[in-house]
Amino acid sequence: MKRQRAWFLVVFLFGVAASGGTEPKRAQSAHVWEKVEIVLHAGKQYDNPYTEVTVWVDLKGPGFERRCYGFWDGHDVFRVRVMATVPGTWTWKSGSRPADPGLEGIGGSFTAVDWTETQKQENPCRRGMIRPSTSGRAFQYADGTPYFLVGDTWWATPTFRFRWRDDDVLRPMGPEAGFKEFVAYRRKQEFNCVAVLAALPNWANDDQPATLKTPDGTVLRAAWSQAGTKSAKTMTDEAGNTAFLLPGKVPGYERYFPDLQRINPAYFQSMDKKIDYLNAQGFVPFIEVARRDIGQAWQKFYPWPQSYSRYIQYIWSRYQANVCLFSPIHFDSSGATIPAADWNAAANQVIDDYGPPPFGTLAGTNPTGSSLRNWGHVDKARWLGFHQIGNLRTHDSYALLTEIFQTNPPVPAINGEPYYDGMEDAAGGTEEAGFYCRSAMYGSVLSGGLGGHIYGAGGWIGKPWGGGIWSGEVEEASPCPMWKAFQWPSAGQMRHLKSFILSEGRRYQDLIPCTDQLAPNKAGKPKSAYGWAYSAKTASRDLFLLYFEKDCPQATLSGAQPDAKYQTRWFNPRTGQWSTPDAASVSANASGQLVLPPFPGEGTTAKTDWALKLAVAGDR
Repeated sequence: MKRQRAWFLVVFLFGVAASGGTEPKRAQSAHVWEKVEIVLHAGKQYDNPYTEVTVWVDLKGPGFERRCYGFWDGHDVFRVRVMATVPGTWTWKSGSRPADPGLEGIGGSFTAVDWTETQKQENPCRRGMIRPSTSGRAFQYADGTPYFLVGDTWWATPTFRFRWRDDDVLRPMGPEAGFKEFVAYRRKQEFNCVAVLAALPNWANDDQPATLKTPDGTVLRAAWSQAGTKSAKTMTDEAGNTAFLLPGKVPGYERYFPDLQRINPAYFQSMDKKIDYLNAQGFVPFIEVARRDIGQAWQKFYPWPQSYSRYIQYIWSRYQANVCLFSPIHFDSSGATIPAADWNAAANQVIDDYGPPPFGTLAGTNPTGSSLRNWGHVDKARWLGFHQIGNLRTHDSYALLTEIFQTNPPVPAINGEPYYDGMEDAAGGTEEAGFYCRSAMYGSVLSGGLGGHIYGAGGWIGKPWGGGIWSGEVEEASPCPMWKAFQWPSAGQMRHLKSFILSEGRRYQDLIPCTDQLAPNKAGKPKSAYGWAYSAKTASRDLFLLYFEKDCPQATLSGAQPDAKYQTRWFNPRTGQWSTPDAASVSANASGQLVLPPFPGEGTTAKTDWALKLAVAGDR
């Protein structure tokens, strides 16, 4: 390994990106927010470059000076992915630990130019990284354009279950559909985010039980398991690559648990193509680095938290120049894993050792209930840039978002893993499942989840386990292969949520939850999606957005402007249609209380769910 040279490559994210292993060409220019890849070749040999070598470049540009870390990508190759945040001249110089003549002291420069407004309209990712809004409680692109997250859960994206084809011929939605077909389908439905698990290291079709016991008596969660499953699911890429290499270090199960300190770059090179393609199609990937069921083995058999922190940084440095969101762990349950505090310690260690992501990528995490309750706020979880609730499927969980809304300093929040179409004994794709989905959509946002909402499909569709999108079900004989679940009506109704919330432009970013000013607001059972109502208002009380689940009674609203006249417009969350602009108005009394109008064509009890907008007359 005598080569001591650097290659400099601009990867164009808004076409099809160059794949890993492609010999790059020299380039001198790039667009703002476009990935620029610096490729270095080590001059020394290492037993395990992943754990033995740290590489970086010090990047300087107008108003910017940061150290940007890179990653090992197989053989003698190290890559550092950077981007320009503003137009101008950008320079870089490399370094490494330990010192290596092929990795340190190499420099270069490039010129960045801005995208035109037309180009930004073609692909919103050209507007830059996702940032908190001015209020702190919603998202926006770096150029200030609102970003209301409309997401879907594709946890197995890096694997063969979301089949990658190099051609751009789109197949019909059916057994032959793969990753690009699913992206195109959701893009037409106005989705703009996909939640991804970077690695599922202990999911393999090994015919082992879900819980294993090592020779010393340690009980480990070995594989994904739900009702009716006896072994884990295969989670390799299309070429059979796994994220980590075998054999592993768990005594007695070396060929089932991989070696978590031996990265397999080929797997992540496959993932690169999909992440770049998502950006090219205007999607923001939400990348969670691993699922919590690997925690016990990782902590017991590898240095903790250093080994896991190193892996978090590997993923974050690999995708730091993609327009995306990060997460250090998919903590969907506190069962069969290590304590939340230990995961938090590992994530905080990343900030201590490497600093936050250099281009401002925000990090949140899928929680068991509430990330605020799992980790604490930003003073305790120093890596955290936005909060989530999740994995609680009924409407009694939405108040956790109001609790997050009240934190200081404010951060954006979403419901990141809500009710999945097909759970709670509602058959997938049915109107009953749709009620649950829409309750989660509107109830979560109006309770304070102003960042947006993530959808899910697939669940306990009867027994046994019924498949769907989030588990990456591809077997045609299963109760629900995911290409069928993709077509359930509830997903198409996500775009209506965005239409309703953004109907007054960016004003939604300043909404304040005020469900307690609706009476009644909890006429239904707690563990359901029926009979509850939600409300949010602006501080000036000139705008209210409300949502009523099925079976809600006609309600009274307090806290309005005294003696003010409000124009009312009903919104159908199933079709996205508004009532006519000249719909009836209502007036508040001297105390700011008003009686809301009856439900459209249904009288004083809602036979289905409805949304409502109140705006001070003449102020719209």
